[in-house]
Amino acid sequence: MNNVSIIGQGYVGLPLALAAAKCGYQVTGIDLNVKRVEALRNGISYIEDISSSLLRNLLDSGRYIPKSTFESISHADVIVICVPTPLSEKLDPDLTYILHALAEIVKYINRGTLVILESTVAPGTTRNLIAEFILSNSKLTSEEFYLAFSPERIDPSNLNWKVENTPKIISGINDLSSKKAMIFYSKFILTIYECDSLEIAETAKLLENSFRLVNISLINEVSKFCYKFGIDVTKVIDAASTKPYGFMRFSPGVGIGGHCIPVDPIYLSKAADKIGSPIKLIELAFKINQDMALFHVARAIDILGDLENKKILVIGVAYKPNVADVRETAVRPLIEILRSKGAKVLWHDDLVENWNGEESTVLSNTFDLAILATKHDDLDLSKLGNVQILDTSSSV
Repeated sequence: MNNVSIIGQGYVGLPLALAAAKCGYQVTGIDLNVKRVEALRNGISYIEDISSSLLRNLLDSGRYIPKSTFESISHADVIVICVPTPLSEKLDPDLTYILHALAEIVKYINRGTLVILESTVAPGTTRNLIAEFILSNSKLTSEEFYLAFSPERIDPSNLNWKVENTPKIISGINDLSSKKAMIFYSKFILTIYECDSLEIAETAKLLENSFRLVNISLINEVSKFCYKFGIDVTKVIDAASTKPYGFMRFSPGVGIGGHCIPVDPIYLSKAADKIGSPIKLIELAFKINQDMALFHVARAIDILGDLENKKILVIGVAYKPNVADVRETAVRPLIEILRSKGAKVLWHDDLVENWNGEESTVLSNTFDLAILATKHDDLDLSKLGNVQILDTSSSV
């Protein structure tokens, strides 16, 4: 089990590939983004958590090889699928990237290969889609390949939890598949937790991020209350956080963003609707977060009155602090609504620099209002001078 092909070299696939290569596996990282692959070949990391020096060391050692083609699968003992599973325009699960990966896998897969899905999916997908696709489109029988599901747990910019020390849940389509997946991951991950079925592991991933969605929504609702009542929500959260059990700290903000929280709960909600057991709390939580942009625009109006021709700077367009990732960023609707009210809106984000056809604006004292949406650690708000700041993480 020495040769590994990892399909997808983004925020999930690249850290996984390098962690596996670092412990001795021969890893090929496959990505269809030619520019991304070229950057990797040149030893340039585009992910904040991955140092270019580590990347270059693994390239030089020959243990990590980035490619934009799939031929390496013909030599792979393990194939890991780490591709996006977004939502369609109708908010339905979109498995296009998985299907494309499978279409390439079946061209090259050999007997005895272990296939692992890390992409987020609805319960039943690994068994009913992945297994059936391989059986229907390759020459292999169900006894001639192994299949497991092990959902990604990557938190970009988290200084404490990395691939190696974040507990990994796994499940196989049969006992031998589970055993092979455990052997693969245990070489570079400290804690492995085996689930009794693929469906339990798939649902656990959806629960993790639905839990975060619901609790962020609650804190955002409490933040609205605190604003109206005239108290500081941050101090309320600080006080509640002193309880050593039964409470977990979440912070309010402009809404939800990123590749997980705005997407994964929908997979669970759709699956629940399909079997006639709707999870209404997820639907309500999404509605609450979608309304946060309107709430913060109303706060801006409380400060400035009419927003027509007012010059407003939105600070931070990434979906979370200390990353350049703008996927599903909640800042987009905030800016759109401000502009619909006649405000002249610019944005500042040193990590993003270019987004939505626009460039980051420097911090200065020339604005009527600054809205702090995403606060990176190196942000120097003193450059705003006397410009009033509306902090979306606070109620005062």
